[in-house]
Amino acid sequence: MVWFRPGARLLIAGQAPGARVHAAGIPFHDPSGDRLRDWLGLDRDTFYDRSRVAIIPMAFCFPGYSKGADLPPPRLCAETWRAAALEHAGPFRLTILVGGHAQKYHLGRAAAGGVTRTVAAWRDTAPAVFPLPHPSWRNTAWLKRNPWFAAELLPALRRRVKEVMG
Repeated sequence: MVWFRPGARLLIAGQAPGARVHAAGIPFHDPSGDRLRDWLGLDRDTFYDRSRVAIIPMAFCFPGYSKGADLPPPRLCAETWRAAALEHAGPFRLTILVGGHAQKYHLGRAAAGGVTRTVAAWRDTAPAVFPLPHPSWRNTAWLKRNPWFAAELLPALRRRVKEVMG
């Protein structure tokens, strides 16, 4: 599942659609999407405007479950289609990296320390790239343990999104 038109200003590089999103055919059409839109300071209409926001996950379909959790995006998906999709859609003024898989793909060694370390180092890649944790409810405890995310990163992210979308 990809969602864009060439010339979009903002890229959201996610992991893979979940089962509910896959069934709906609309990316981030779930509570994690509500949280992500809040983090970005975007309303639904702007978020789903393909000419302004490109949503290109690491895998384009739901990868399935294992032990009650979503499987990671299959490496083959990114290796096969990602570069062509990004080339066709971009260039982008701002890239949002949602979760560790997207961070590793786009940042390489800079994401080697894990999601918390990568997100904490957001100033190293801003204003062009902002790494974020996944906005899933499963990360609510992470958000509580890392109050700097809401206090420091989110205001800077919202300002940058407003600049890019303005």
